[in-house]
Amino acid sequence: MEPSFYDQVYEIVRLIPKGRVTSYGAIAKSLGAGSSSRLVGYAMNNAHGILPKIPAHRVVNRNGLLTGKFHFSPPALMQQLLENEGLVIIEDKIQGFKAHFWDPATEL
Repeated sequence: MEPSFYDQVYEIVRLIPKGRVTSYGAIAKSLGAGSSSRLVGYAMNNAHGILPKIPAHRVVNRNGLLTGKFHFSPPALMQQLLENEGLVIIEDKIQGFKAHFWDPATEL
């Protein structure tokens, strides 16, 4: 049986190195579903509690904004996890986003 779209998303997210981030759209594009970034977001919303663990905190919007933070409990947890990996976040935005961006289409 072929893995579901969500399972394919989770496989990619598990590969994002510590201290790096990617975007919903980059994941969708790497799966050949470039217009499905919202579906990637839904997958991230459902990632909590799945094992092996999904580092959903490493998936942000295309501008480096922590748009998924309200799906963490507490919402500040997403920022805390990223800062623990060495990223600097100011006003919910990753500083130096391009330098920390991991593109699954070119990295895999």
